[in-house]
Amino acid sequence: MATNITFHPGSVSTEERQNLLQQKGTTIWLTGLSASGKSTIACALEQHLLHLHKFSYRLDGDNVRFGLNKDLGFDEKSRNENIRRIGEVSKLFADSSCIAITAFISPYRKDRDFAREIHEKSGIPFVEVFVDAPLSVVEERDPKGLYKKARAGEIKEFTGISAPYEAPEKPELHINTATTDVAESVRMITDYLEKHGYIS
Repeated sequence: MATNITFHPGSVSTEERQNLLQQKGTTIWLTGLSASGKSTIACALEQHLLHLHKFSYRLDGDNVRFGLNKDLGFDEKSRNENIRRIGEVSKLFADSSCIAITAFISPYRKDRDFAREIHEKSGIPFVEVFVDAPLSVVEERDPKGLYKKARAGEIKEFTGISAPYEAPEKPELHINTATTDVAESVRMITDYLEKHGYIS
């Protein structure tokens, strides 16, 4: 970490932002295997929240690798750093009273725990959503053809095939997308936000 730096607090309080926007900054962390439905749910949720006049923004696993994380690969160390950066970025968005929606495989429990910890230390809600689907289902979907390539050995360290996925132990929400459609998934998350007073 750099030395000789000092945190410079702003003059706008969290309460002022929340009162203006009528919502509480929150990070909704969607985690699950590739093709489990994370990005689809994230897009639909962002659209729904905007229709409710709520300030929200989606951070997608593939998209951030075109810019912020374009220097990272898919080995374990790179995956750790990928999630560390997104944890910090989503916290900044949520600190602005935005509802940050992240859609990342984020396969390692310790990395998700780090993201949760930095949010909680700052008093920012962190909602982990396990977007769950059996491996047989996601392999059948395989919209990008990645599982087929991984099975053929063309992609190394592919989560669920040749690299581990550590499922959440106590997520705030558990959505089985093999039996739950996108609309119902969005409703479940929105209901959670309303129930806990993050939106009204």
